[in-house]
Amino acid sequence: SHILPDSHPRGLPVVPNGISLCKIHHTAYDRNIIGVRPDLVVEVRADILRETDGPMLRHGLQEMAGAALQVPRAKASQPDKEALEERFAAFRAA
Repeated sequence: SHILPDSHPRGLPVVPNGISLCKIHHTAYDRNIIGVRPDLVVEVRADILRETDGPMLRHGLQEMAGAALQVPRAKASQPDKEALEERFAAFRAA
């Protein structure tokens, strides 16, 4: 998933502007249901955490809250912290 979207001036298709997510989490990230803090910890929108809907919501999204993402060891392959900060601010504003 792109951290900064293609439409953003810095939304380039390069490794540091991406995080590897499955289809469900990619969509949730793009729709600001989940966000990734600059310290690589996942946050889930408060209204989603309060929702009751079954095991997919509970295990697929709600339990992601507080999870830390694992990133490659190579610094050049890690997500760009400034891009994460900007995207996380947009998530918080959504």
